[in-house]
Order: sequence, then structure tokens, then C-alpha cells
Amino acid sequence: MEVYNTLALLIVMAAVFGYLNHRLLRLPAVIGLMVLALVSSLGAIGLGKLGVAWVLKAGELVRGIDFHTVLMNVMLSFLLFAGALHVDVRALGRQGVAVGVMATVGILLSTFLIGTAFYYLVPWFGLHVEYIYCLLFGVLISPTDPIAVLGILKEARIDKSLEIRIVGESLFNDGVAVVVFISLFEIAQFGAEKATVSVIGQLFLVEVGGGIALGLALGYAAYWALRTIDNYQVEMMITLALVMGGSALSAALHTSAPLAMVLAGLIVGNKGRRLGMSDTTREYLDKFWELLDEIFNAVLFVLIGLEMLVLDISRTTLLVGLVAIVLVLVARWASVGLPLVLLQRYYPFDRQMLRVLTWGGLRGGISVALALSLPESMPRDLLVGVTYVVVIFSIIGQGLTIGPLVKKLGLSTPAPAPDAAH
Repeated sequence: MEVYNTLALLIVMAAVFGYLNHRLLRLPAVIGLMVLALVSSLGAIGLGKLGVAWVLKAGELVRGIDFHTVLMNVMLSFLLFAGALHVDVRALGRQGVAVGVMATVGILLSTFLIGTAFYYLVPWFGLHVEYIYCLLFGVLISPTDPIAVLGILKEARIDKSLEIRIVGESLFNDGVAVVVFISLFEIAQFGAEKATVSVIGQLFLVEVGGGIALGLALGYAAYWALRTIDNYQVEMMITLALVMGGSALSAALHTSAPLAMVLAGLIVGNKGRRLGMSDTTREYLDKFWELLDEIFNAVLFVLIGLEMLVLDISRTTLLVGLVAIVLVLVARWASVGLPLVLLQRYYPFDRQMLRVLTWGGLRGGISVALALSLPESMPRDLLVGVTYVVVIFSIIGQGLTIGPLVKKLGLSTPAPAPDAAH
């Protein structure tokens, strides 16, 4: 299917599901869209078993969509830049060490805990998966998805200091997780003897260090350009060029595009908005990127729901996935709790905060995209199916309950007062 027709199909479905959710379900947007897409997919699967021709054709269309390429190479840069635009750098700086440790040490610890537990879990279901593939599952399911987290935390009205920890970690840990995933993928494909410490160290240096350096360079270049003119149309094009051109440049240089876009977004969103824009430009910037963010979010979660049409999740895979949900939550609790305990002297926390950090660590499109990138030579069907079960529970189960949990623990901020004029 042509790219235009694919995009048109996704936009139409996102608009229809968005309308139905707004009128009928009234769920948080990302959850409502995915629920409706899931229900539609399950209904289509039932019709497909009855031999309905157009449903079978729809399945072929969805199968033709390269989810990994669409998300990782196109949508993710837009979504991360849009998310970083509205993060307060000064507040993030006060939590910087805690966020950095959770996004690095936390990912590595979570990968090891989940991978090891998964290795000992699957034989109970009559399966055998090599340890390296279990670690691959551990790393692809470890990053919390900033796209899902940002959308749902808006509804939860969580305390700002806690929100900045969750959002900051989510914005950075996916870039780290992608680099760890690539390293483990190299070991799985070519063997540990070729993926030496020096090779992996060089990969980290180029991907992470290069991504950060590129993001800083692009962010400050855009900031300089924004300061030197006052024309909102051109300034919007500069930010759009920053994301599209920066992502392409990052791919050419083999650096981490997610980290580059987060850094660039933080600079433009703080220095650029505060010092380089007029009030008119600032208003257009916010509305422009908020609209793009909403559109890409809608398309992404519709696409996650539609993937059910082409996934073959067996009963065994479903059972493994249900147990994996528990493993992932326990590993999340440990991988967040241990760094916070070590940093408690400087960043005090309590059990209530740990509960929210654990339950608010939603998995989303990044995990699905990494799983779908696995080749058939690996236990792809099992890992994709288990990942999908965990992601669906995370977005729907945790997403719908994080707001009530925050309120129950007394960590929510009061609702905005209604306008006196009304």
C-alpha cells in the first residue's frame, strides 16, 4: 500500500475513534483510541474467521505497515521534541541526578532482572529461550514510554516534582534502552566474541555521546536563528526543519535521534520560548506542536490497536504475557527503588512516591516497535506477543488507574478553579 494511502487510513480511523471516544467513552485520549482500535481489531478477527473478504484485505493492509520504521524513524522524533518543549529545565535540573540514574542504571538493572526472571519462567510453559533473547526482551520492555506517560499524566494532575521525575526519566530512558537493545542485538546475531567491550563502548559513545552533542548543537543553532527574526511562519518552519533534518542527520551519523530531539526540544522550549520569541510566536509554537503531538499520538495508538489484526498470540503466549506483567512491575519497583535509596540523602522519597513511580512507568509504542524489529531467526512471535500483552495491560490497566492512585495517595494537585465569569 502506498505511503499516502496508509497515512490517510490511519488519520481517518484516528479521527473516527477520537470522535467516538469524546462523545461516548470519555477516556483519556490515548487509552480511548487504543481501546476502540483493539475492539475493532478483535471484531475484524472474528469476521475474518467467517471468511469476510474485506476484513482479510484489511489485515493485509495492516501487515504492510512497517510499525518499527513508522515509529522509530518518523513519529518518535516529533513526539519527543513536542514532549520536551514544555519540560521546565530548571525543575528538571533540580532532579537531574535522580532522573539520569533512573534512566541509565535503572534500565540496565531492569534489563537484567526481567531477562533473568524470564529465562527461568519460560521452561514452566514448555518453552526454551536462550538467555541472550531473554535479555533482549528485558531491555525492550524496560523503557517507560514518554508518549503514553505524558498523555496520561496530564489527566492525573500529579504533583509537579513527581511529574518531572517520571517525565524526565521517560524522555531519556528510551534513548538509553535503544542503545542497550542494539548492543544485545549485535551479541545475539554475531556472538559475544565479536561484540567486545570496546565495540559496545564505542557504540555507547557514538550513539549516546553523539546524540547529546548533536541535540545541543541543533538546539542552540535553532535558538540563535529564532532570536534573529520575528516572523512566526518562518520560526515554525525552523522548528519543523530542526526535527526532520535533525533526525535525518542523526541517522546518517549513527547517533541517537531520540536523545538529540529531547535535548533540542529542551533548549528550544526553554531558552527559545523565553528569550528568542515574541508572544505571538510563542502562542503559535505551543498550538502548532500541541496539534502535531495530538495527531501523532492518535495515529500511534490506533496503530498499536490495529496490530492485533496481524499478531498470532497463542494461549501459551498469553499466559506467559500475564506472568510477565508481574515480572515487569516487580523489576520496575526494584530498578527505580534501588537508585532512589542510594540517592535518598540528596533526593528524599517515600513509599507513596515509589508506588507512583512504579505504577506510572507505562510501556507503549517503543517496546512494540523494538519487538517488531526482531528477525524471524529469533523467537520473534513469542517476544512480540508477550510484549503486546504487557503493553496493553500497561496502557489500559495502569493508565486508567494511575489517576485514582495519585489521588488516593494525596499526591495530586487541586483542579483548576472554574472561571468566575462562568
